[in-house]
Amino acid sequence: MDNPAISPISIGMELNSDIIIVGGGLNGPALALALAQTGRTVAILDAQSRPTLEGASFDGRSYALALASKRLLQAIGVWEAVEDQSQPMLDIKVSDGRAGEGAGPFFLHFDHREIEEGPMGYMLEDRYLRRALLEAMDREPRITQCFDARVEAQTISANGVLVSLADGTVRTGRMLVGADGRSSSTAQRAGIGRTGWGYGQTALVACVAHEHPHEGVAHQFFMPPGPLAILPLPGNRSSIVWSETDVRAQEIHALNEEDYLDVLRPRFGDFLGDISLQGARFTYPLNLTLANSFIGDRLALIGDAAHGMHPIAGQGLNAGLRDVGALAEVISDAANRGENFANALVLKRYQQWRRFDTATLAVATDGVNKLFSNDNPILRVGRDIGMGIVNAMPGLRRSFIREAAGLTGDLPKLLKGQSL
Repeated sequence: MDNPAISPISIGMELNSDIIIVGGGLNGPALALALAQTGRTVAILDAQSRPTLEGASFDGRSYALALASKRLLQAIGVWEAVEDQSQPMLDIKVSDGRAGEGAGPFFLHFDHREIEEGPMGYMLEDRYLRRALLEAMDREPRITQCFDARVEAQTISANGVLVSLADGTVRTGRMLVGADGRSSSTAQRAGIGRTGWGYGQTALVACVAHEHPHEGVAHQFFMPPGPLAILPLPGNRSSIVWSETDVRAQEIHALNEEDYLDVLRPRFGDFLGDISLQGARFTYPLNLTLANSFIGDRLALIGDAAHGMHPIAGQGLNAGLRDVGALAEVISDAANRGENFANALVLKRYQQWRRFDTATLAVATDGVNKLFSNDNPILRVGRDIGMGIVNAMPGLRRSFIREAAGLTGDLPKLLKGQSL
């Protein structure tokens, strides 16, 4: 909502930037770099300090980047800086079971050799990707980075946008982008509501070292309380994203390291030999939240500010990078045609491009989580048969592999590796 202390008349006299992005996580910087390549000037505002953002310690987060997302990072000049820290994902194996009983037979197996493009994706730790984005922005003169920048108000007028920071600084631009997470204050100030619900699940996240090599295989093990994803990292290490009920997750998280491993081992299994924890452990509550609109007056939302979903398919960051590619392309095309890219009709093209795709993905992840996070014997038989059928049909299996690689649908140019 508007701040009455700031006059909209002051907007448009001399704009600091073409576009102001609130949120300096991953999607915001990626969008800033994509826009700067098309000649736009960008200010990116982050409430955190620079030392916090570029800290070298492992904070538990790693990302399963689909092949299409890797292509976007190449197109905006970031991938070279992180390629050596990435781990190709060659196979994905999905199984059903219960803790202590081990996984059942792999009823779904995606093999990268069934598509021509190469690995389906790459695992990459947050610390490397975040630092690479910061350094790429440092090299781009069209990007102004503002740290410790806590936004207090935003005002939209016919002439532009004005953002007021807690330290008294004011930034002006032609449009505003909210990339500030699932509880987006940018969306709230614009009066954009949200629809969603919690899952009663919490994700336990950690890095695990193991005796045997993972061979680039990612595992998804469905158990009644929630899925356990075992995702390959460079070396004999894997990232785990382990979903449990909220109460049980907090109990497990409070355990000392050895007791934590005692609970994990029956779920993890022994196929990679003995396991040990590497680095700190973290928890993240799981919920579904969708912005009721991805756009407002001179405003667009991307990433978790637009849509936050269950990590069951590892598509959170990938969906955000699709937003980045789509919004950058819509803005670039409009500017090339001489249109005002902050115009409502232009921004509506972005929403039409992304809203159905993200709603479909949200419904799919929500449905899969509900279908598999239970111990109903009838559902267990039905889902195992269904996945077995998919696994037995090469054409259908190949379609799922291409979906996992992010190669389906109406892809923005950047996700095809093309420049704007």
